[in-house]
Amino acid sequence: MQRSLRNIYQYCIRHSTAPSEVLHELDRETHLKTLAPQMMTGPLQGQLLRFISLWVKPKFALEIGTFTGYGSICIAEGLPADGILHTIEPNRELAYIFQKYVAKAGLSERIQLHTGRAEAVIPDLDCRFDLAMIDGGKQDYSLHYDLVIEKMNLGGVILVDNVLWDGKVALEKKDKDTTLIHQFNEKIQADSRVENLLLPLRDGVMIIRVKV
Repeated sequence: MQRSLRNIYQYCIRHSTAPSEVLHELDRETHLKTLAPQMMTGPLQGQLLRFISLWVKPKFALEIGTFTGYGSICIAEGLPADGILHTIEPNRELAYIFQKYVAKAGLSERIQLHTGRAEAVIPDLDCRFDLAMIDGGKQDYSLHYDLVIEKMNLGGVILVDNVLWDGKVALEKKDKDTTLIHQFNEKIQADSRVENLLLPLRDGVMIIRVKV
């Protein structure tokens, strides 16, 4: 992140509601115990997830790409009293961190962790979703979107992370991974079933609403 953008980002953090102490602790442990802590949802993005969850009030929410659970907790904090978040993570070794902090947040009864690949888990989930977050393997975004949108209620909201890919999607020459992200963005732009808004928050967040 360029210095000026980093300064703006820090300013935004200072002028936004602070994450809970549980999230602060999870942030620290993720940086200490994982090889790629940058994969964790940041404080601004976490607050965006929480706010959208509060607005949508999903009975069922879905997350692809749990990592250590920062985003999961943020989404679950916005659920109504009877809401459930299904979150999917293929890496079993991260479950102990996730479970520790979900319990600390008092959300164990409202978040169900599924260990495995999204394409194996989603078809077996017997519910429809009002809110979904796609943040798994970037090469699988198109597949995950196709699976998720078939499970969404009308008016439901899908969020997709990392859709700017460090700004490389705007370059004329694109490497393989950047091309896949760009093609995904083009796919959403052309999908008549939805309306969408791409925000330059962190590494890019696409907000997609299923048309009623």
